[in-house]
Amino acid sequence: MADWAPIAKEYDPLKAGSIDGTDEEPHDRAIWRAMLARYVPNKGVTGDPHLTLFVARLNLQTTEEKLKEVFSRYGDIRKIRLVRDLVTGFSKGYAFIEYKEERALLKAHRDANRLVIDQHEIFVDFELERTLKGWIPRRLGGGFGGKKESGQLRFGGRDRPFRKPINLPNMKNDFYGEGSSEKRNWSREGTRDWRTRDRDHERTRDKRWPERERSWAWGDSERERDSKEERSRGRERKDRDRKDRDRDRSRDRDTKKQRDDDKHR
Repeated sequence: MADWAPIAKEYDPLKAGSIDGTDEEPHDRAIWRAMLARYVPNKGVTGDPHLTLFVARLNLQTTEEKLKEVFSRYGDIRKIRLVRDLVTGFSKGYAFIEYKEERALLKAHRDANRLVIDQHEIFVDFELERTLKGWIPRRLGGGFGGKKESGQLRFGGRDRPFRKPINLPNMKNDFYGEGSSEKRNWSREGTRDWRTRDRDHERTRDKRWPERERSWAWGDSERERDSKEERSRGRERKDRDRKDRDRDRSRDRDTKKQRDDDKHR
């Protein structure tokens, strides 16, 4: 616990997959993939990594000009690189901004996080690819953050820092009766009480069982009687409906016959 910190000082995929950084076994395949990955940072990226910010969750319509307009208020910008798809040229929703001074970098890191740009709340952090030892990107199962729906949350970053582990007292000795004699005696007495209570519960349950059987039997007879009464009422309704239909048909026949007789007269 002495070396615990909410932000990871070195990237470990196994720890990043744990909410408090204490997991000893990976819980999803992506963590396995990250543990087996041999990632080498892109050597084609230029600029000072210690003066570069990572800006994510951008609106896909946000341009370099808009980013320069917003982030230049914190200090002089040396370069902005909005990452785009190589085929379509469309924005991928994240960018890297390099400042000329560390003071401007720290101010933007402090104030620009969760800023709303083009109706999107952005996320701002330091560049980690070239500054955090052992870094594995998200596409290889690493990274930080993530959504709950994905089932692949990663902890230890600014978005989702580690939670402090809970220090539970070591109860093993007392649990197995290896503590003091006083505790052992209390445990044995408690065991006898539990056994006595279990026997009493069994006896009471045996007594209640015939009552439950009688109750269930009574309930069954009630349901059968209700069902018979319902069927009887249904038959009575059908008989009434049939008699009403016969009466209407007879009345119609009499009326028609009367008309025919009137015509022949």
